[in-house]
Amino acid sequence: MSEITWQEAIVKVLMEAGGALHYQDITERILSKKIKKSVGATPHSTVAAKITSSIKHDGIQSPFVKVAKGTFALREQIQSTSEEQKNDQFDEVQYEVISSFGMFWRRDSIEWNATPKILGFQQIEAKPVNFYEQLGIYLLYDNREVIYVGRATERPLGKRLYEHTIDRLSTRWDRFSWFGFLPVSEEGVLKPMAESYQAIKIIPALEAILVEALEPRQNRKRGDDLSAVEYFQKDDPEIQKKKMKQMLDKL
Repeated sequence: MSEITWQEAIVKVLMEAGGALHYQDITERILSKKIKKSVGATPHSTVAAKITSSIKHDGIQSPFVKVAKGTFALREQIQSTSEEQKNDQFDEVQYEVISSFGMFWRRDSIEWNATPKILGFQQIEAKPVNFYEQLGIYLLYDNREVIYVGRATERPLGKRLYEHTIDRLSTRWDRFSWFGFLPVSEEGVLKPMAESYQAIKIIPALEAILVEALEPRQNRKRGDDLSAVEYFQKDDPEIQKKKMKQMLDKL
């Protein structure tokens, strides 16, 4: 018996919900109910992409309708769609510039060497991704204070972070955040960076980075355009082994 497709899984969730859901809620229900066995490394991004691609390419033949930003319903569930919603339905979730990011990852969850594993996952059931080769921008923190902002271009993220464990900043930081530009495949592999980006895509991406990194009090919500691509830190297995050994030694 072949596995259910992403579109079939999304339709199933929306039918059971009986109304509109945010794509993140759709993803979480697919995972929690184990509707799909294989979800890859980018389930949030995959669900958003499958829905918006269907709407864009299939038009009125698509089973999906966008009813608000990031929120979708089955066409059969919606009796009418306002002109504002129609005009907005192709305003896709923007993650072409910033492909992935992580906030306040712990330095002590990584086994530091020349090629450290910078591991993250989108959801508990998702395949972890090693972001060692990621390119982009990163911040170092002493507790919650930003003490350094850097870029990973000629040398990848993992290399740059490792260098900061042995340079003048080595004793001054305990956490880091990062914003990556290399796309992540569904298989969890980093792909080449795009050769160019549209200016209209760069502006909201820059705004989202600043909102996430600085957390201004007057910004009521986080960088919306990054919501599909946040990754949570996964401890390096070597760290887990060391903790287990220390516990056994104490016993």
